[in-house]
Amino acid sequence: MVIKVTSGIRRRGPFPHLLCAGAWLLLVLVALSARTLWPVDETRYVSVAWEMWLRGDFLVPYLNGAPYSHKPPLLFWLIHSGWALFGVNEWWPRLIPGLFSLAGLFMGAYVARLLWPQQNGIAESVPWILLGAALWVLFTTLVFFDMLVVFFTLLGIIGILHAWRHHPARGFAVLGLAIGLGVLAKGPVILLHLLPVSLLAPWWIGERRSWPRWYLGVTLALLLGAAIALAWAIPAALRGGEEYGNAIFWGQTARRMVNSFAHQRPWWWYFPLLPVLLFPWLIWPALWRGFKQLAAGPAPAMAETGVRFCLAWIMPVFIAFSFISGKQPHYLLPLFPAFALLAARALQNMAPRRRDNFPVGAVLISFGALLMSAPALAEHYPVLPAWLHENSLLPGVVSAGIGMLLLFLHPALPLQRVIALSLASVLMISTLYLTLIRSAAHAYDLHAASAYIAELQRAGHPVAYIDKYHGQFQFLGRLREPLRVIGGAQVQDWIQAHPGGRVVSAEDNWRPAGNPRPEFSQPYRGKILSIWGREALTSSPFGDTPHAAPAVTPEE
Repeated sequence: MVIKVTSGIRRRGPFPHLLCAGAWLLLVLVALSARTLWPVDETRYVSVAWEMWLRGDFLVPYLNGAPYSHKPPLLFWLIHSGWALFGVNEWWPRLIPGLFSLAGLFMGAYVARLLWPQQNGIAESVPWILLGAALWVLFTTLVFFDMLVVFFTLLGIIGILHAWRHHPARGFAVLGLAIGLGVLAKGPVILLHLLPVSLLAPWWIGERRSWPRWYLGVTLALLLGAAIALAWAIPAALRGGEEYGNAIFWGQTARRMVNSFAHQRPWWWYFPLLPVLLFPWLIWPALWRGFKQLAAGPAPAMAETGVRFCLAWIMPVFIAFSFISGKQPHYLLPLFPAFALLAARALQNMAPRRRDNFPVGAVLISFGALLMSAPALAEHYPVLPAWLHENSLLPGVVSAGIGMLLLFLHPALPLQRVIALSLASVLMISTLYLTLIRSAAHAYDLHAASAYIAELQRAGHPVAYIDKYHGQFQFLGRLREPLRVIGGAQVQDWIQAHPGGRVVSAEDNWRPAGNPRPEFSQPYRGKILSIWGREALTSSPFGDTPHAAPAVTPEE
């Protein structure tokens, strides 16, 4: 038996959604102004797009001159589309995940309207619950693939719901489109997010219908998705060569799954992280009261189609990710809309209590106190980053101030309470961007080093990198040649074979004997990044260490 919720809540017009879009815009603008591309992941992905652009090859991704098989091309194509319109720049790649995040906020609201058409308050709350979650806030402005996966997961979910409620053929076509584009975004992981909820339809729909026709529609959607993905993969494999073809067909599927079981993260690894990833929601007592009411109320919510749908969406995927030992926090992002839908449903008609905001306020006040003490802690504990000495008191004061405000803020309506907590999260993260993260930016900004390497290459000097190179200089320096990757034991032989060459190293992977002075150095992720010339690398390890003048002056 399926219970349909019919008690309505008066819709408040577009203002909640407009305010949510304004909070999103604030977050994106602050992040764009406060930091540059972070190595090694963001710089790597934009460098892949740059090398494809430079080569004029939009079929096979490249990194440091070699085919790059680890990710499909959709994100790189989106970067190219913006560069075609606005010229090659850094801001457009960083805006792309934010745009997909914004779309995800309101697609989540649309899914809520499909599941609970009489409950407008649920649709109004969902974007705010998403925007307030700590991991969502962070990945809104990171050049990763996961916001694309969120978008295509939601697109597939919308297709499934339309196939159920409205037009089956159109709904399954949308599902197939979502599968195909999701594969082009991040590989077959999109199937894990969309297939279980499709296959569990008899449970969450809870009514009689022609299930063979339903599963035929799911099968046809899979075939459409496969056709879309193969339309890129087959020509790319032919152009990229046998090794690249094997990598994209095998490495993106079975090999990645098999290798993931060798990683050292236990099945319970996600559980202690959830309160942080979903902060502030999982430490908010009102939400837990709502979940309890859903589970044990007079009309059990487990009989509601909407609740069952969200559980069929979230539980199989979370269980699968828990037992696959290759884990990263952002793998869970496509499940956040399902959590937001359940949370918004749980909060409907939930009476407020004066102490509801106390746990969140206490955490923010404690975090503020820690931030205010950071400079003093950095003086007494050398293991802490040196840039903490320069940190201002502002982020700590803001965090403590927001926490104090929440202690005395008691909105009457569920949506108002959700908005208050979400805005607190956005304002807190924005303040951290403008203060703490900006203070640390010099340790992650590779523009100067990349420009130095670009000048060396233009002057005809070959450049080598010691240890594993992630392409972190290719885009920032607009490099037109790859760097040679060598091991520490190969340095002397390489520099003898390339007398005018330079060698780039990080402090943790190699340093020449005798402590010579590099031509260029800068802080880099808690280490020192150095560029060495032949004179430094061939000098005596016991004291004769001539200091050659830099061949190129680094740009400021």
